[in-house]
Parts: sequence; C-alpha cells; structure tokens
Amino acid sequence: MTKKTLVLGASLKTNRYSNIAIHKLVTHGHEVAAVGLRKGEVAGITIETAVNDDENIDTITLYLNPLRQQPYYDAIIYLNPRRIIFNPGTENPEFYQKLIEAKIEVEVACTLVLLSTNQY
Repeated sequence: MTKKTLVLGASLKTNRYSNIAIHKLVTHGHEVAAVGLRKGEVAGITIETAVNDDENIDTITLYLNPLRQQPYYDAIIYLNPRRIIFNPGTENPEFYQKLIEAKIEVEVACTLVLLSTNQY
C-alpha cells in the first residue's frame, strides 16, 4: 500500500499543474487527498475545501503561492507529514524554517518530474 499524498491547492481546471499532478499520482497508484478553493472531482478524487486533520498523510505537495500557504501553516504542521514538496512557484523560506523545527522534511522539487523519473 502506498502512502497518502495531499495535493494542497488542487484545481478543477485541467491545465493547472495541481490537476495534472492528481492524475499522475492516481496513475502511479498513489493514494491521494486534495484540497482546493472549490469542491469537485479530479481523476476520481474528491477535492475538499478544508484540510481534514485526522488524515494519515505522508506527503503534501503544494500548489499555493507563499501568501496563500500562510492560513494552512498550523494545519500542515498538525498533520505531521513526513515531507512537504514545494513545487515551482511555491518556494517559501519562512515556512521551511517552521517545518524544519517541526521535524518535517522540506523538498523543493516538482512533483511531476519526481513521478516521471521514478523518484517520488
């Protein structure tokens, strides 16, 4: 069984990288949860509008700019994932420090590239 990934910043728009990432994660057999601005469904995954704090999340892949990440800081740290992937455009040194202090791995990378090169 694979470890669950939370796509934070999920979009219903098919041209958005978060939408593509959900499809690729599902295709690669990963269990996925998704949180975005609007409820909906992508690749059979329901997009919720709030973080479910009782989920067992291994990885969070971010698709939110640093300003939009701020309201999620506490919820993300509470989830205590093994790692957070900061995709291009989401880099946030302020948040890196908080995560490192919480002993959560910070990875500045592209989820799509990691999946395509079998490094996910």
